[in-house]
Amino acid sequence: MALRHDPKRGMTFMLLACALFAAMSVLVKELAGRIPFTEQMFFRSAFALPVVMIIVLRLTGLRGDIAGVLRTKRFPAHVLRALSGTAAQACSFYALTLLPLAEHTALTNTTPLFVTLLSIPLLGEKVGIHRGGAVLVGFLGILVIALGQGAFTGDFGGAARWGMIAAVAHGMFSAGTTMLVRTLSGSESSATIVLWQSLLMTFFTLFAMPFAWVWPGPSDLVLLILIGLIGGAAQVLLTEAWASAQVSFLAPYSYSSLLWAVLFGWAAFGDVPGVSTLAGAALIVVASLYIMRREILLGRKKR
Repeated sequence: MALRHDPKRGMTFMLLACALFAAMSVLVKELAGRIPFTEQMFFRSAFALPVVMIIVLRLTGLRGDIAGVLRTKRFPAHVLRALSGTAAQACSFYALTLLPLAEHTALTNTTPLFVTLLSIPLLGEKVGIHRGGAVLVGFLGILVIALGQGAFTGDFGGAARWGMIAAVAHGMFSAGTTMLVRTLSGSESSATIVLWQSLLMTFFTLFAMPFAWVWPGPSDLVLLILIGLIGGAAQVLLTEAWASAQVSFLAPYSYSSLLWAVLFGWAAFGDVPGVSTLAGAALIVVASLYIMRREILLGRKKR
């Protein structure tokens, strides 16, 4: 997809995508007590497939050569990418059942920190004092949020503990997904990566259905379908956003997900984030943005 160089368009689509992802999270959390999170994952993938096809057709210039898009010599890598994506989604959906929306969103935004760490053994990159220091600041943000939940005291209950572990694990698995996409993009088109990801993640979540299935009532079925449609629409908007402006311009707007999470969490569940959550989230965002800035500067020096 050609870059449109339309910053206003990119910013608008990024803000809308973040709002839709936050709205999807509200639905996941609303269904948490009635529908297993693995079942929600299946609906998220299955009902997003038609929307993903729109992305694929958009990326291929509406040629409609789906068989050609699926043709690949790196199927095992696509499987690994889908497995890491499924694991990341499972951690995120599980954490949503246990944590307030704002804390969940803050902790799942740790992906850039783990990408930096994984780049050392997987890509052989050298992480200097600047990026290394930023990673430490980011993990300090995680610690601040944990302390606000009563970590290291008797008040740190099982739900909060496992919710935080799952949310941070999402960042780790998501970072692995990012690294795999980087390696795949060297020989595979974006359309091929997106389509195989969606198909394989739908298959993996379908495999889990016999072990955790609850027949949804009419209203819950509507919400499950909405999870897939809203998530798919958010993917389209996100794809269009990245095609409209540079990553360095759009990255700060991607953290509007925190603002949406605070707003939706308060409106839907009456959750008001504490000082520790806001302070920890600020540290994670600042660290992530600094890492991004350093990567851009290092990229320019290598040219």
